[in-house]
Amino acid sequence: MTIQQLREKISNLAAQANQLIADKGDQIWSPEDQAKFDNLATEINGAKAQIKNLETMRELEAEKFFNDATRKPQPAGGDVEISALVAVALYMRHGSNVNAEQAAAIRNAMSTTTPAEGGYTVPAEVAAMVIDRLKAFGGMRDVATVLTTETGHAMNFPTSDGTSEIGEIVAENGSAGSGDITFNTLGLPVFKYSSKQIALPLELIQDSAIDVVAFVVNRLATRIARIQNLHQTVGTGTGQPLGLIPASTVGKVGATGQTTTVTYGDLVDVKHSVNRAYRGNAKWMMNDLSVASLSKLVDTVGRPIWIPAVVEGAPDLLLGKPIAINDDVPVMAANAKSIAFGDLAQYTIRDVANSTTMRRFDDSAFALKGQVGFCGWTRSGGNLLDTAAVRLYQNSAT
Repeated sequence: MTIQQLREKISNLAAQANQLIADKGDQIWSPEDQAKFDNLATEINGAKAQIKNLETMRELEAEKFFNDATRKPQPAGGDVEISALVAVALYMRHGSNVNAEQAAAIRNAMSTTTPAEGGYTVPAEVAAMVIDRLKAFGGMRDVATVLTTETGHAMNFPTSDGTSEIGEIVAENGSAGSGDITFNTLGLPVFKYSSKQIALPLELIQDSAIDVVAFVVNRLATRIARIQNLHQTVGTGTGQPLGLIPASTVGKVGATGQTTTVTYGDLVDVKHSVNRAYRGNAKWMMNDLSVASLSKLVDTVGRPIWIPAVVEGAPDLLLGKPIAINDDVPVMAANAKSIAFGDLAQYTIRDVANSTTMRRFDDSAFALKGQVGFCGWTRSGGNLLDTAAVRLYQNSAT
């Protein structure tokens, strides 16, 4: 089976498992029901293990190709035909210490940049690796709308809250009343993010057993991912993106004494403080530590309102809506805006295409310590373009 076929199999099995849970409802499970569920779970885990094995083999084949490509003797005076990823690896491992043919291949794969930092704009394959890392870290890119623009020029978006607008009945031959729409504008500026310089041992970078591209990109992208997710969540909007939490309106404040807790009634109030038009695709977002505070809450008849995910990677449910975990959302504390609910896709992250750059440093500050320096840059921004779409729960001040 291919990886795609295995993923489809997992999706089908997961649907059967969830249907079994739904069918049983509050009934006590029979041994046969439990056995059926266990068999589905075993098949799911087996398919996931098979996917992991296939991906491991792909990585091994890619490493072999890399080693063969970088060690293969090239004909005198001939062009070096290597992939973009191999060219990036040559640059990372050796910097400018390559022959003329290899240098030409590196320039073809990685275009030079003009900023003061210098360096190279990375090829699409490496840029995709960076984006994948950004998605895997934090939580905002899992729920937000991601907009890619060709440039970083200023952009303003018209906004209007029409949730309270209604029509009218007009008498025969009567005139329609006036109902002008009020528009505002929200900016979506981009900012240049840096990983800061990192220092790595020269021996590690030159070790052919190391996937140097994945290693370095992971280090650089993880740092950028952390700061971007932080700003997209709680950014002030001054010199950085305006985050989801500061951009949203409080829908419910906890009663006195609820500095670190939330009640079932509070969550219901937050949910219904969001206009129904936005609740179809709505999600909860909170810090993982906050989930522990509400995982034992029950409704008025004693039923749990938090349902853990059965399928690995699927979200838990709270009052029937998915929970997105984001550890940059404040934990429950006095006055903390600790829970968000609504159509989180109304938060837009703006990336500038072809803005991911990288530079290797070989100057004395690194060389004297037997190290190589690397730094990465990319341009991104974010804002909540429809402020009516999300509401917050705020803990009590005392």
